[in-house]
Amino acid sequence: MNEMYNVLRVYTNFFLPSMKLIEKTRIGSKVTKKYDKPKTPYRRILGAEYVPEEIKEKLREEYNELNPALLKKKLDKLQRKLSKAYDIEQREKEISPNIPNISPLKKNNFVYNFSETSNKFRIEN
Repeated sequence: MNEMYNVLRVYTNFFLPSMKLIEKTRIGSKVTKKYDKPKTPYRRILGAEYVPEEIKEKLREEYNELNPALLKKKLDKLQRKLSKAYDIEQREKEISPNIPNISPLKKNNFVYNFSETSNKFRIEN
């Protein structure tokens, strides 16, 4: 599980852009929101004046060694491994229902939903 979170952290911080709220104005009941251009957390750090240049250089070196396609493949592999372990646990639970299940994956669980969500946005060739 920790390995999956480590890969997910790198993938998210270096390759998934997000929009940050800059301004929120209320006029009566209408709320107008203004967002910054989408950027990855990595790009935001590079643009920050208060971050020392040596940290930015280390991040650039790490970024140059990354491959988003390989990270995504690794995430998918780790998800399948986790799902398989969960399926095995469920089968064992059905065979011996008196043994308590310590940490079940539920439909509101991040790992359960991450796999389903990533499959929705998968691009087929």
